[in-house]
Amino acid sequence: MKYHVIYDGNCNLCVTLVQLLENLDKGQQFDYLPMQDETTCANFGITPQDCEMGMILIDASLPERRWQGSDAAEEIGRLLPMGDVFVSAYRAMPGMKWAGDRTYEQVRDNRYSWFGKRSNTYKSAYPVGCNAAQSREI
Repeated sequence: MKYHVIYDGNCNLCVTLVQLLENLDKGQQFDYLPMQDETTCANFGITPQDCEMGMILIDASLPERRWQGSDAAEEIGRLLPMGDVFVSAYRAMPGMKWAGDRTYEQVRDNRYSWFGKRSNTYKSAYPVGCNAAQSREI
């Protein structure tokens, strides 16, 4: 199963996290689309205003199934090896989901001032529509 991660390609924090995920996953489960690629985002029915609410995760086999913001981060974590154990524990702790959601919102809204803004949009080695096996051959 494949998932599309739509991220802010101009945000230093976002790019660092995407690069970490790229190194862990090697394009097996996830491919990536910077929200600055408005044309491709529009193909998924995603507007720039949608992107203002945070990262988006789309189930490629069922594109209407989506997560956004902290829910997307949790779902990505859940999909990683052994991630379900940690995400389930996090969700089971009283108040953690609420605190995580508020923390995500603060980071999202202050990401450029706290972590800086890139001068060039980062484009993943595993872009949406890319076959991971082909990417490794390049």
